[in-house]
Amino acid sequence: MPTLAASEPLAACIASLEAQTFRDFDIVVVDNSGVKLARKALEGRGVALIENVDNVGFGAAVNQGIRASSAPFVAVLNDDAVADAGWLDAMLQALEGRPDVGMVAPQIRLGKTGTLDSAGMLICGDGSSRQRGHGESPGVYPRRQEVLLPSGCAALYRREMLDEVGLFDADFYLYCEDTDLGLRARWKGWECLYVPSAVVEHDYSGTAGRASPLKAFHAERNRLFLLVKNFPLALLLLAPFYALARYFWHVWWMSRGRGAAAEFTRAGGSATNLPRYVFSAWMAMLRRFRTLRRQRRLILKGARLTPRQYSRLLRRFSISPRQVASL
Repeated sequence: MPTLAASEPLAACIASLEAQTFRDFDIVVVDNSGVKLARKALEGRGVALIENVDNVGFGAAVNQGIRASSAPFVAVLNDDAVADAGWLDAMLQALEGRPDVGMVAPQIRLGKTGTLDSAGMLICGDGSSRQRGHGESPGVYPRRQEVLLPSGCAALYRREMLDEVGLFDADFYLYCEDTDLGLRARWKGWECLYVPSAVVEHDYSGTAGRASPLKAFHAERNRLFLLVKNFPLALLLLAPFYALARYFWHVWWMSRGRGAAAEFTRAGGSATNLPRYVFSAWMAMLRRFRTLRRQRRLILKGARLTPRQYSRLLRRFSISPRQVASL
């Protein structure tokens, strides 16, 4: 569990883990505040604490926690989330007799509304990922089923899978690293299971904010990173057209006061700055293109799915540019 603010939500999160019906687990908190904010909040809680001198980002912090443990399963949880008492037990039971499943996506609810935050993740043709079922009733997705990949807000990973495909890509720093990890695992043939009985309540983007310059830049840059690394060539060539469609729908929904672009302006951001963030994201991707291409070659070299099979998988769990822009 990475934490930056180490505020009241962290204490509530830890309390929910202490109340789990499954008891054989350790809690590792990685403090990214740089000023040891978590130490006081966790005093006397029996939690392993890793303190960083700087904010190393979400993925790097999670990786530190994973390396600090030797458990066969690793659960990741945001510090602004509260887990139901049966969360861990439900996810672990779902894995019994399923050695092909390397990831579990719980049912993540929006804490203040009771509606869904995520029932797994979906992918757009331009590499943007969004929560499946976001804003809908939990009853819309009542059964256990395969999904593309889990949200990094709350997920369970099999260590055997992580040993094979690698950990979170620390270069992402913030946003999309869960999608990148999930896509790499899917190339290797690992599946993801949605378990609706494993419930987590989440204060969505309570730490970084729902819409901010930080999020606008990193979300755009990182979807380009994962595109180059993970998309089959045929879909990679189509991605710019999906991106143009998404930009159009962002403008459309913003004019109607909906979607991430509208939230960005309501939070005080200037819509005229959004093209600048897009340009900066593309430049950042181009500067890292050689590294990304090298990572792509390694991923494809060890793939168990063919590009055609992988393309069918992405289309099966796809979301349209219009839907992406409206959320």
